[in-house]
Amino acid sequence: MPFADVEIARVRDYWNDRPCNIRHSTAPIGTREYFDQVEARKYFVEYHIPGFAEFERWRGKKILEIGCGIGTDTINFARAGAQVTTVDLSDKSMELARQRAAVFGLEDLIRFSPGNAEQLSTFVPVEPYDLIYSFGVIHHTPHPEAVLEQLRQYTHPGTTIKIMVYHRSSYKVAWILLTEGKGQFWKLSEWVAKNSEAQTSCPVTYTYTRREGRQLLERHGFRVTDVRVEHIFPYRISDYVKYQYVKEWYFRWMPQPLFRALERRLGWHLLLTAQAP
Repeated sequence: MPFADVEIARVRDYWNDRPCNIRHSTAPIGTREYFDQVEARKYFVEYHIPGFAEFERWRGKKILEIGCGIGTDTINFARAGAQVTTVDLSDKSMELARQRAAVFGLEDLIRFSPGNAEQLSTFVPVEPYDLIYSFGVIHHTPHPEAVLEQLRQYTHPGTTIKIMVYHRSSYKVAWILLTEGKGQFWKLSEWVAKNSEAQTSCPVTYTYTRREGRQLLERHGFRVTDVRVEHIFPYRISDYVKYQYVKEWYFRWMPQPLFRALERRLGWHLLLTAQAP
């Protein structure tokens, strides 16, 4: 089935079944210890996120976040002193994000808005924001273009847009194609969706080249100022699920400068920064 034909309810059910990063800790879910461990694990593996988000830069600013998940980035924007409006399709994810805000005493800085970002203006009041941020979200909705069209309404001249989508020309896509897809390149979209997340068979997973990512934003009037890629996951899955960080042998012997160069060329995360006109 083409991704554009997938019902949004299927996407919601998928993320309600297993919210992203929910297994990043062995502590009781909802406790301070649990949330601290989730954050530590996330930023250890995806160490480029704080540099991309620039949490401290947004102190005293208004942020619209599309896709909070269980709230790791959300909390860090609020900790830095930003006023955050955050949206998520998954009720379960938002429930945990709300708990997280309460645990850390940040409820007054975060407005939670459950709903489908393709119809954002029907449940989030239209007003301008200083930053629109979305990390690893809009490539999982059937109509990413509809989300971006909605976002135009929430900008003022100079609003910054920071979005991460998955990078097609990446090590991970090549790995999926060769190991899971057995070289069936004509089924690439299907194989990538099946293997893009920790929980298999994601209903929708679009990928973009650098050029396509740039064009995705430019079509909606945003001026792209930076395009880069990051993130190759180097750890053995069998150890990682046991909270052990053992690299695959071919990455274990690779010099760190070479690995970082590889990430910047073949990373899974396509990081797009733009400005509203």
